[in-house]
Amino acid sequence: MYRFVRKEILSPIIKLLEIEAPEIAAKARAGQFIILRIDEQGERIPLTIADFDRSQGTITIIFQEVGYSTRLLGTLEAGASLADFVGPLGQATEIKNYGRVVCVGGGVGVAPVYPIARALKEAGNEVISIIGSRTKELLILEDEMRAASSELLVATDDGSYGHHGFVTDLLKQVLEEKDNIARVWGIGPVVMMRAVAETTRPYDIPTIVSMNPIMVDGTGMCGACRVSVGGETKFACVDGPEFDGHKIDWELALRRMTMYKEEEEQAIAAHKGGCCGCQ
Repeated sequence: MYRFVRKEILSPIIKLLEIEAPEIAAKARAGQFIILRIDEQGERIPLTIADFDRSQGTITIIFQEVGYSTRLLGTLEAGASLADFVGPLGQATEIKNYGRVVCVGGGVGVAPVYPIARALKEAGNEVISIIGSRTKELLILEDEMRAASSELLVATDDGSYGHHGFVTDLLKQVLEEKDNIARVWGIGPVVMMRAVAETTRPYDIPTIVSMNPIMVDGTGMCGACRVSVGGETKFACVDGPEFDGHKIDWELALRRMTMYKEEEEQAIAAHKGGCCGCQ
């Protein structure tokens, strides 16, 4: 069993959990993910590692309550335990001194961007970070991202904080004002990552995105997490989760994300007002 040692409510729908998992913490690297199950009947949930503490033997995950399982996960408190917590999985981010780089995080995607930005800065890069959310209330890890970056820019869709608009507005501004940008990372909702890739495409700047398709086993056996990259089928769990954003078939990725929308809605409706208190 894997015990929660800390819980933090980052926003009404975004939660942070720090979990005791010394063997995973000893090997975890930026860009990798874990798969957890709340109990023996629970579904397998893949979540990118938001932080790790090798000395304390802990892994930090940050998630948004979207479906039934993440809503149930959000009700658990410090001291509770998980049935399964497997990792680190996937390929780690390629960290080296590129020079000047840009890290873009949208919504809960700021969580996986954070360890990448931190590792890039520690490697000697000039890290320009851009984070955003729908509203100020949903913005996460601002202080942590500021510490992990050489420069931090913030956007909110509704203008309640920072730039009034999208992270891609700020990205376009940075691309026009700064030269010698070696690489861009963009992590967030699929539509946002596609927008980041299309923003950098005219500048021919390598752009890395982290794909989060439907995933089951996390070992490449089931094939559920298929992603089309440059006309080739890749598995996000073993070949990724990071891929060249300019080669992703975004239309296919968007269609696959909605494959089980109806079943998810049925699961939420079936448990409404039940054990997890979903409303």
